[in-house]
Amino acid sequence: MSDESTNAETSKTPLKGLVEIFTGDGKGKTSAALGTVLRALGHNLRVYIVFFMKGPFPYGEQKTLTKLPDVTFERFGFEAFCDPANVKPAEKEEAQKALAAGREAMLSGKYDVVILDEVNVAAAWKLIDIEEVIRLVKDRPDNVELILTGRYADPRLVELADLVTYMTKVKHPYDQGTLSRKGLDY
Repeated sequence: MSDESTNAETSKTPLKGLVEIFTGDGKGKTSAALGTVLRALGHNLRVYIVFFMKGPFPYGEQKTLTKLPDVTFERFGFEAFCDPANVKPAEKEEAQKALAAGREAMLSGKYDVVILDEVNVAAAWKLIDIEEVIRLVKDRPDNVELILTGRYADPRLVELADLVTYMTKVKHPYDQGTLSRKGLDY
């Protein structure tokens, strides 16, 4: 069988979705998920992204996403960073809304790829219940690719996932006092 016929057959096969996790203390988790978005859109897949803990701050990727067809996103949270030692009720409420929106999108039949950006952090910081995230993963329709990003991925989620990539920080400019740079880090 030639590569050409294999590709033709593959393109007619319904998508078999997987669960992917991008985690770790290194840079690139959201970037990896957004790279998958670009690839998916190039093949006419429909994408939904929910941003946890990322409110009205001017993230560059969100500005670009508004210009792309077949991608929908929602963001929940506030401009100020969440303090894990002092989580506010309003922050929990926003994260719970984000999880509900992600669940609704995943089960709607409207999307091929669903991304829960920073869901691992939201669960680790107790903004949402990890059991709810586990239930969402288990309820995933077979044809939906589900991507979870953020540091601190719970070992139970790692066990459920089909693909787990751990970004390891070897060196980071933050350690030398360099702050996030517009257009490159947000």
